[in-house]
Amino acid sequence: MRGAVNTHRAGKRPTEAGKPVGGQMEAKVSSAMIAHASDALSDLLAFNQPADAVLSAYFREHRQLGARDRAFIAETCYQVLRHKRQLEKLVRPARGMRWLVLASLLRFGGLAQKQLTDEVTSTERDWLLEFKSRPDPDWSLAERLDFPDWLVARLLARMTEDALTALAHGLNRSAPLDLRVNTLKAARDETLARLLSEGIAAEACPYAPCGIRLKGKPALQKHPLFLAGGIEVQDEGSQLLGTLLAPKRGEMVVDFCAGAGGKTLQLGAMMRSTGRLYAFDVSSKRLARLKPRVARSGLSNVHPVCIDSENDLRVKRLAGKIDRVLVDAPCSGLGTLRRNPDLKWRQTEQSIEELVAKQRDILASAARLVKPGGRLVYATCSILDEENSQIVDEFLAAHPLFHRLNARDVLAQQGIVIECGEDMRLLPQVHGTDGFYAAVLERCA
Repeated sequence: MRGAVNTHRAGKRPTEAGKPVGGQMEAKVSSAMIAHASDALSDLLAFNQPADAVLSAYFREHRQLGARDRAFIAETCYQVLRHKRQLEKLVRPARGMRWLVLASLLRFGGLAQKQLTDEVTSTERDWLLEFKSRPDPDWSLAERLDFPDWLVARLLARMTEDALTALAHGLNRSAPLDLRVNTLKAARDETLARLLSEGIAAEACPYAPCGIRLKGKPALQKHPLFLAGGIEVQDEGSQLLGTLLAPKRGEMVVDFCAGAGGKTLQLGAMMRSTGRLYAFDVSSKRLARLKPRVARSGLSNVHPVCIDSENDLRVKRLAGKIDRVLVDAPCSGLGTLRRNPDLKWRQTEQSIEELVAKQRDILASAARLVKPGGRLVYATCSILDEENSQIVDEFLAAHPLFHRLNARDVLAQQGIVIECGEDMRLLPQVHGTDGFYAAVLERCA
């Protein structure tokens, strides 16, 4: 279950720490901001915690920083994380965090050398001048893509170099901010019109029927729509997972790895707050964050349940009784690198193997809940076959009572036309979403 291993999920934060409003660096960068970015980066590169947690702690420690200062620091740090391999090679011999920050601002931040002239030492100024005119070194493929060697090797085993390059470029960009409209409160068109009337640049998501994509990164935590439960932050790809499950009014449904409950809220709205919706997770802290969200949403059918493992007695008591089960499994999170670029440096081959073992156990346990004729959706935000299709293929080989449904057809039945394969595979460079995988399984009646 989520929390039993190192996991990271997409679309959980009201804003992305790594992107300032408008996506542009300030024209003037102060020496103080360079120093703050360097200090924060030092904490990040220890890789002891997820990047968003590290930055949140840093900003709590430096409460004097304004919104624009925090945006600059966060975006600069995320920029270094995205391009860590190239930057480290470019600044050799190792010169410290400040040099990584300066190199990142020049190479990837769109700043001219003269914009930094008054804020750096004479030694740094001379180095920056030489840096701008220096030819690129000979990059290995992994360096050029800013991926670890082991990840490139795994992905090249199933795709061409050109395809991998396109994927890496998609994942190395900053993600937009997607919202899901709570249809218990308002319609998407109505919500979109309100946002536009308030000067918030937005458009309907191309696939998710309740999705809205913002063109900037406005702070929404205090917006009336957010406070009233009318909108939630959720990547469009994540929204399509709930659509694949397609719960109906009055059914019994389980969100098996609920976390803080983003997809739980979506499922509850699709059920029109009828039936019974269980939110299982091993972390009481994550489920505690779900409770105020449920209160805002207006849902009355959600039942959070903290379990000790996928084999908890409370899970076993529901065996064969559930209409639909969503398993958004703990995974590497490598499909969310647009939002969480630190994951490509924090994950290892060993951690992937540990996750795969957990994913097998969770899927097998969740399957026991499904009643005859019921539906089971297995999903991850990973781009690795080991966490995705291989898990499902092994499961189907060992569980003959289950069979695959075509995910593309399931979405088409709900009016969503998307080329995503028999198992849904979403990619940032193709669909504009995070990288997601989902298989739709049905138990024989």
